[in-house]
Amino acid sequence: MQKRSKPGKIGAMVQALGAAIVRGEIASGTVLPPEFELAERYGAGRSVVREAVKILTAKGLLSVRPRHGTQVRPLHEWTLLDPDVLGWMRSEDGLDHNLLLALEETRAIIEPEAAALAAVRATPDDLARIRAALIAMEADQNSPQAAIAADKRFHLAILDATNNPILRSFRGAIEAILSAMFDFTVDVFAGNLANHAAVLDAIAAGEADRAREAMRQVLGYTRGHMLSSPMLAGGEKPRKSEPGETS
Repeated sequence: MQKRSKPGKIGAMVQALGAAIVRGEIASGTVLPPEFELAERYGAGRSVVREAVKILTAKGLLSVRPRHGTQVRPLHEWTLLDPDVLGWMRSEDGLDHNLLLALEETRAIIEPEAAALAAVRATPDDLARIRAALIAMEADQNSPQAAIAADKRFHLAILDATNNPILRSFRGAIEAILSAMFDFTVDVFAGNLANHAAVLDAIAAGEADRAREAMRQVLGYTRGHMLSSPMLAGGEKPRKSEPGETS
């Protein structure tokens, strides 16, 4: 059996400890055991534990204070838009309902204004990327994995088309949100294509107000489905992603 490289060992340690924290197995406020105890518990070297703690500290899950040890931080201090943190927050029933709605609200704050700005600033290359993503969405609508990947490219291309470096920095956040919402968006994907096309048309026409409203329609369609879904009402469980699908 091939031995894990040190980066692989660090990643495994981050995964194990991060998931334990996020899922409540290690409660907020808990002071972690000393480094050597964690190393024994997880079967890792002390240097691996040390690096894993640094990574989880950067993700907002831990704080390290001299003479106070390493402590689990409260949920409101976590970097919730970190893809790993969102991934750990997924359970058999998917993401917490309130968190899902909060993620959608975050999109509603950012994306309509980004679409409006893209209508004013998009270059021909920007428009070509948005259009290519939409064409891929339409072509791949019967292939969930490919369709959702194209949907991500569509929304990220619009952020890029703002040519605003701060808005562009939200790419990771929007991508993480879209991945987290896979279970909801996959079933209504085809029905929302016309709204996406309206966004592109408005951006290409340079009509900021129409682009803003069209993006609101895109997001409203998804939100409406979420609110009426038995998954949010505590009914059926979300469909679990197959290996290789966006989760």
